[in-house]
Amino acid sequence: MTYEIIFDKEAIKFLEKLLKNVRERIFNKIMGAKERPGLFFEKLSRRDDYKMRIGSYRAIADIDHTLKRISVTKIGHRRNVYKRI
Repeated sequence: MTYEIIFDKEAIKFLEKLLKNVRERIFNKIMGAKERPGLFFEKLSRRDDYKMRIGSYRAIADIDHTLKRISVTKIGHRRNVYKRI
């Protein structure tokens, strides 16, 4: 039961700005969550989305367990990734 992973445009833009080795590490960690996202993602308090820790970076995602879909909505440095627009 593999989950489908979808990247938001904002998340892709952020990844493209990073150095290749950092970008690959983040991408590979997110893709590794396909089989069992509960091992990689942690529910955020007082919010409906989840976070994944990747060194000093965070991936924020919405996880739909019924549709088996992980929507990566934002990727950023831990000090400013939680700020909402």
